[in-house]
Amino acid sequence: MANIIAIVGRPNVGKSTFFNRLVERRDAIMDDMPGVTRDRHYGYAEWIGKFFTVIDTGGYVTGSDDKFELQIRRQVELAIGEATAVIFMVDCRDGLTGYDKEFANIIRKSKKPVFIAANKADTPDKSMLTSEFYALGMGEVYPISAENGGGTGELLDDLVKVFEVVDVEDPNAGIPKIAILGRPNVGKSSFLNVLLGQERSIVTDEAGTTRDAIHSRYKMFGNDFILIDTAGIRKRSKVHEDIEFYSVLRSLRALEECDVSIVVIDAQRGLESQDVSIIALAQKQGKGIVIMVNKWDLMEKDSKTADKIRKEMLESLAPIDYVPIIFASALQKQRIFQVVEKAVEVYANKIKKVPTSALNDALLPEIVHYPPPAIKGKHIQIKYITQVNAATPTFAFFCNLPQYIQESYQRFLENRLRENFDFTGVPVRLFFRKK
Repeated sequence: MANIIAIVGRPNVGKSTFFNRLVERRDAIMDDMPGVTRDRHYGYAEWIGKFFTVIDTGGYVTGSDDKFELQIRRQVELAIGEATAVIFMVDCRDGLTGYDKEFANIIRKSKKPVFIAANKADTPDKSMLTSEFYALGMGEVYPISAENGGGTGELLDDLVKVFEVVDVEDPNAGIPKIAILGRPNVGKSSFLNVLLGQERSIVTDEAGTTRDAIHSRYKMFGNDFILIDTAGIRKRSKVHEDIEFYSVLRSLRALEECDVSIVVIDAQRGLESQDVSIIALAQKQGKGIVIMVNKWDLMEKDSKTADKIRKEMLESLAPIDYVPIIFASALQKQRIFQVVEKAVEVYANKIKKVPTSALNDALLPEIVHYPPPAIKGKHIQIKYITQVNAATPTFAFFCNLPQYIQESYQRFLENRLRENFDFTGVPVRLFFRKK
């Protein structure tokens, strides 16, 4: 199972600063998403070889004049419900407040492992102030400084101990896992039902999400893989504001579990910011990606429409321009199996191993013909290339001055790799090593 950590707490205790530290100060991947009331931040982090998704939630308050208060509270509760563990952040300079106590009651109901991070303990005398948080009766209190990183190692060491261990005796090991992702109401369930030939997911014209991603073994037309469906049943109690946020949580879990993601987009609405965010996260996690533009039958179009839309989508996804885009209709069963075949092909690209001799024979002449530009009068020579064992295609280039390889030249090398060996739909990683 994917591990998700929710960082929760009242406003201005330093949640976002800590989030940025965990995801190594990379920009939060998802923000300004339609249907989500405040900037929502998701990121991918690693500690001592354990990987996890981090959710930075809005500050939880009650009784304020903020019209977003109810939605933020609801989303915090959803995030806690989905999380493997919760980091409850408090401010040791402010001490224990009424809001903190109220928040603790919400977290207790979840029965999730909780780690109290007493932030802003950046000097020994401030660390002494953290003891009052033991009064919450929620176990260990970790004095940390999100700003300078002090104390975060101890907290993370204990945090990763609660992660669910995936049984190594996985009966489905080696079978491709393909996730169907996308915003609510784009046709994910209809697509799944056509593939499985049964009403596995309830389809309505109301946006909604399942409580759990459904796994289905798919064995047809010579294909064998596991479909992870994030679409489906809506609980009546869920109001509209939650649906968007909840679908993202489901997508995050499914994305971590899958090898290839089929991102379903509504042809009439086009590529929206949440779609771009999910695709960016899939790229960062090294997942294969196929875009299915659904409801294509409802579009007014001529012979040039598909090419025009494909070009616009790839421009807005740049530099992720290696993604196949298929125009389909789940309702009319148009090009549905083409989407599946493309996903299987992308999986084959993801696990492809290129012999070292083939790599060097193809790329070294191109490098000689177009060498890296000299920096400060120094000539860079790439002598040798090999593929490294990794979950996504990764290549090491051995050269005399690896530190001087420019980003534009890395892009050139990636394009040559793609042209020669076809890595359609998969991220390619390049490393430069001293030879």
